[in-house]
Amino acid sequence: MSSHSHAVTDAILDTLKRASSGLKDAGVKFALAGGCAAYARGAAPSLHDVDFVITEHDVPAALEALRSIGFETAKPPEDWLVKAFDEGRLVDLIFRVSDRPITHELLDRAEPMKASAVIVPVLEATDLVISWLLPLSEHACDYGALLPQVRALREQVDWSRVAVVTADSPYAATFLTLLERLGVLESPVEPKGEPAWP
Repeated sequence: MSSHSHAVTDAILDTLKRASSGLKDAGVKFALAGGCAAYARGAAPSLHDVDFVITEHDVPAALEALRSIGFETAKPPEDWLVKAFDEGRLVDLIFRVSDRPITHELLDRAEPMKASAVIVPVLEATDLVISWLLPLSEHACDYGALLPQVRALREQVDWSRVAVVTADSPYAATFLTLLERLGVLESPVEPKGEPAWP
């Protein structure tokens, strides 16, 4: 990794630390998602921003908590997240994934893990992969970016659950086939369990 990449990673992790402390202090329930969650779970750092999932009910408290520690906040036109900025570094507060609201049950499944010298709740690996696959579409279908992260997490993931939750998505199904063909998964995945998520 270049020294520039190290500096970017360090800055993002510092933002993660500040934001998670602010949310904790305000009593906002959250879980780390995205590339930072993959990093906490052992994937190589590929960190451009910090993603947290929260319930829609907690959005106002979360924005207020981050404003109170010096973040700038914004409500973009998208109806599934709000944003905060720490000296230009982006924090996404996601409250809906592919029209599915973030629930307390999802947040309860998050596991406390070390990220940037702080312990934060990190999305359970199966939920993390589902959160990446559900939004795939013809306009956003970057398998190349997903591959290294999913490869690093593969032994932590319940692939049958991923398959059943994402069964309606041709893009997710194609990605699972790609994982099989590349040998990341040893055999075709049998969808099993409850398709409801989160």
